[in-house]
Order: sequence, then C-alpha cells, then structure tokens
Amino acid sequence: MAPLPERLRPKDPGDFEGQPHLFGPGKPLRIMLEDGHVHSMVLWGPPGVGKTTFAGLLETKTKRPFYKLSAADSGIKAVRTVIEKAAERIALHQSPPILFLDEIHRFSKSQQDALLGAVEKGVITLVGATTENPSFEVNPALLSRCRVYKFEQLGKAELERILQKAIEKDEILSKIKINVKETDELLRASGGDVRKLLHGLESVVAAKTKGGKKELILDNQTTREVLVNILPEYDKAGDQHYDIISAFIKSIRGSDPDAAIYWLHRMLEGGEDIKFICRRMIISASEDIGLANPNALLLANSCMHAAINTGLPEAAIPMTQTAIYLACSPKSNSAYLAMHSARDLVRKYPNSPVPKHLRNAPDKLSRELGHGKDYAYPHDYPNNYVPQNYFPEDIPPTELYQPGVNPYEQQMIKKWEDKKSGSSSTEREE
Repeated sequence: MAPLPERLRPKDPGDFEGQPHLFGPGKPLRIMLEDGHVHSMVLWGPPGVGKTTFAGLLETKTKRPFYKLSAADSGIKAVRTVIEKAAERIALHQSPPILFLDEIHRFSKSQQDALLGAVEKGVITLVGATTENPSFEVNPALLSRCRVYKFEQLGKAELERILQKAIEKDEILSKIKINVKETDELLRASGGDVRKLLHGLESVVAAKTKGGKKELILDNQTTREVLVNILPEYDKAGDQHYDIISAFIKSIRGSDPDAAIYWLHRMLEGGEDIKFICRRMIISASEDIGLANPNALLLANSCMHAAINTGLPEAAIPMTQTAIYLACSPKSNSAYLAMHSARDLVRKYPNSPVPKHLRNAPDKLSRELGHGKDYAYPHDYPNNYVPQNYFPEDIPPTELYQPGVNPYEQQMIKKWEDKKSGSSSTEREE
C-alpha cells in the first residue's frame, strides 16, 4: 500500500489545496491544466507545498510524453537521453515531451547549459522544481526562457483542511474513528511540509491502533508520544532552525547569558553549521550591542575565525565565550536605527547631486568647473573641526544618529560636543 501522501495526492486541479494565487479559478497554473498549453517554467518554493503534485497533474492532464528526473540522482547523460528522444519526436512532427527536473538547483551551471538549446528550440518543455531562489541557482540564460512560479508555504487553516480530508476520505483512515482534539503539535512537527504532516498523521494512527483498535483520540500529547522518536529534534532545514536561532539572539539581546548558551548548545548538539551561528553573533554585536561596546563586534568577528580554524568540538569554547560576552555587554541599537533612518532619507532623495565643494577635483577641468572649491580642510582648523555642510544642497542637514543612553556613547558624544564647541570658541576669539 502506498504511503498516505501518495494516496492523498490530488488527481484533479480542483482538489489542490493551497496556492490560490496559482490554482484558483482563472489563475495561471489552473488555466494551464485546463487548456493543456504548457510553457517552460521553474517552480520555486519550500518542500511539501505542491510542486511535485502539480507536475503529476500536468502528466495526467496534458497527455504528452512526460519524463521525470531528479538532479539529486540523475546526471547530464540522462538529460541528453531525454533530449535525443524528444528530437526524434520533433522530426516526426509529434508534440515535444515535458521534462520535469526536480531539484534543478543541484545541477551545476555547465549541466544546466546542456538544457539551454533544447528549451530554446522547443525540443522539450522544461518544468524545473527548486527550493532555492532560482535567481541565484539557475543559469540566467536558462531562467530567461522560463517563467518562475512561486509556491508559498501553507498556513494553519490549509494544513488542517488537508488533515481533515485525509481522515475522511483516505481508504484506510476513513475506516478508523479518529476524534481530532488538538493538531498544534502535528502541525509544528510538519514545519508546513504536507508530506511530513501526512507521514506524521499516518505514524500516529499506526502506533495507536495496533491490535486492531478502530478508535483514536488525536491530541498533542498523543502526537508527541509517537513522533518524538521519529522526527528529528533539530531540523537544520526546518522551522526549528529559525526558531532556535531566534531564541538564541533574543536571549543575547535580553542580556541572559545562561539562556544564550543553552540555545547555542541546542544548535551545536543538533549539528548546526558553526558559520551560521557565528554570523548571527556578528550581526547581534552590531544590531543589539553596537556603540555601547564596540569591542563586541571585534570579538564576534574573531570568534568566527577561531571557530572555523579550530573546528568542532573545540570551536564550542570560543563560541560559548563570545555568547556570554555579548549577552553581558551593555546594549544599544542606535547604529541599527541610524541605518534605517539613512536608508529612508536616501530613498526619499535618491538622486541628489553631490555639492561642488565636496566633489573630487583630480584634473584641471574639474577644478575649472568648481569641484572642490570652498572646501574647508578640517585638519587646518583647531581641534580638526570646522562647521560646513556635508549634505546635498536640496536636503537639510538631518540628525540620523540618536546616541543611546549608555556610558560609552554618552561619553563619546560629550567629547565630540566639547571638541566642536572648543573649535567654535577658538574661531570666535580669532
């Protein structure tokens, strides 16, 4: 008997759950399945959201020769064989076949190039599927000959409808009285992947109906009891990857070193990439600590080099040290807020010309045009400071940086204000 995800795979476009922007009435993939006109395309989205299901519907509805390959276990030889068969059909004035290439991002650039001519000439219609951004993982020349359709992750309501459909319509589950009380744990374990969701449901039902039982109460406790030893406790590609790094960074931001190193070691024990963790600590050192303790950025950056050069298990030592240091450091997000303020100002005035006195003047013509004229060289003035406008002429001088309320920034600003006021006093005396 096929697994539940295969048994429940939609056979008709109207049964497709989710992706209303693609499969709703009048939407592009729904129209394609109804009229049979298929063009080359790339289906982009997370696992278990319907890319392979759509390919199966294409095979059923179009009645055209259909080849399925996976870049994970097929080489360029298999692709060339498909292209040769397609060319033979074209020579006999028959319709070109459809090639569904799953995980197309796993093909190298040169392997993808082998598809280019056949797609361009219409020898094959390519349907590629990928979980990665095709703008980065698919050759631009090949991508320009395909339309990209973005599949979104399914929401709670859609996943619950799929669960209900499985319980009511599946030939096996429908014979069991399943009383659904709670689904949160099952949904969480799936990470939004329909295949994982249905495999999880099937595992819970199988475990709790041993011995011929025909009744089951589906709740969070029952789900945890069954799936704790089946599903991984830390999924580097799933929601836990993002949830735990979020908890780690928020513990640092909240100045809790104990929680920070707990989440750090949850990730390390789960096999998380140490470079990913170190990158997040570098970002936190700037975003959450910033100018309250500029040394935090230096230590976080050094931690990455130390961790990479040392490797696990010893890399955990400098990583733990850095996590504690960041959590215990004073906090300021003034640089982070200044970044957003500056970005907003740039977007408001995207093409403001550089004032002439600030322009570079490397040659005679530039100088004759007034570039650099009237620029005051700060080092020629007391305290290396002289008031002058550094903004474009159509933008009033704007205060983008607001100092944080912490000793380092307050001291830094006080020294800067003293420097400016001292320079101004000297100028007035002169």
